[in-house]
Amino acid sequence: GHKVTLVDLDQNIHDQSTTRIRKSLARGAKKMFGDDADGAKAFMENTMGAISTATDACSVVKDTDLVIEAIVENIAVKHRLFKELDSVAPQNVIFTSNTSSLSIAEIAEVTSRKDRFGGLHFFNPVPVMKLLEVVKTGDTSAETLSTLTSFGKKLGKVTVECSDTPGFIVNRLLVPNLAEAIKMLERGVASAQDIDTAMKLGAGHPMGPLQLADYVGLDTCCFILEGWSQKYPDVELFKTPETLKKLVAEGKLGNKTGEGFYKH
Repeated sequence: GHKVTLVDLDQNIHDQSTTRIRKSLARGAKKMFGDDADGAKAFMENTMGAISTATDACSVVKDTDLVIEAIVENIAVKHRLFKELDSVAPQNVIFTSNTSSLSIAEIAEVTSRKDRFGGLHFFNPVPVMKLLEVVKTGDTSAETLSTLTSFGKKLGKVTVECSDTPGFIVNRLLVPNLAEAIKMLERGVASAQDIDTAMKLGAGHPMGPLQLADYVGLDTCCFILEGWSQKYPDVELFKTPETLKKLVAEGKLGNKTGEGFYKH
């Protein structure tokens, strides 16, 4: 396994995260070990023993091999963090971002290790979702890409490699699809329920696009689309639907607030 240090400025977040990790591990241990209480206990202790926490990233990056950044989707904030880390991290340390919408190359531009910078885009919930997108920029070295892919496979993930393009593979195909479903609803082509039923039964999707938008979070969908449309104003697929903007402004963000395109 890997030794992991979770970094957050707020110790309360660490306490909450550790509690959630422990509960998740307990569920996994029960499935893995069944009635073997000693085996489950050893698994829990060994795993939790490999996890530590810190509130200062610069103090721990000196003793790490790989950084996976998963902070707010704001390029200026990410630049500030990576600039600080780059100034103290040994040259062999690989930097990555878990961003779902920003350019990896743009994030990396403030560092001196562009050849050792890539994307590791995990999917939520991470313990369940098998996919990991490994993203390369024009500067990412073959050695770095190989290391990141190998790391992902050691985690038990199915890795796919892709170039640094808006949304990478999944979100580049998914988010415009969700937006088009919303625009279809706006045009009065069909109801939300019928759009979702059609895609589930006609295309074999486990969840309809409007149900999925609620699950992902309408604020997240809106944030991604608006970021893309600002950067690529001529791409019609990236235009944010007015209905989406309205729901977000009203605080109807989907599952997490109890209402979006559906009431939950």
